[in-house]
Amino acid sequence: MPDRPSPPAECANCGAAIPRSAQACPACGADERTGWRDSTATLYDGLDLPDSAYADEAAPPAPRPRRGPAWYWWCVAVALLIFFALAALGLR
Repeated sequence: MPDRPSPPAECANCGAAIPRSAQACPACGADERTGWRDSTATLYDGLDLPDSAYADEAAPPAPRPRRGPAWYWWCVAVALLIFFALAALGLR
């Protein structure tokens, strides 16, 4: 069974001091599997991810595209047709 590597002096997750004999960070509980190894901390440092990659809130849903005129324009069109029909018949 291979020897476990010694932990770093400082936790990369929370910044707390880690004793050399610790198997996990005493402050946050991070361990070698969850990412406080020096090799994983420096592996992702140069990625230059945009700030939006760290946003915790979900993006608002996209608005639905319209498929035609709104209902009130249909009402206006019907009212105008009735008005013109009555004017053409001389009832108005």
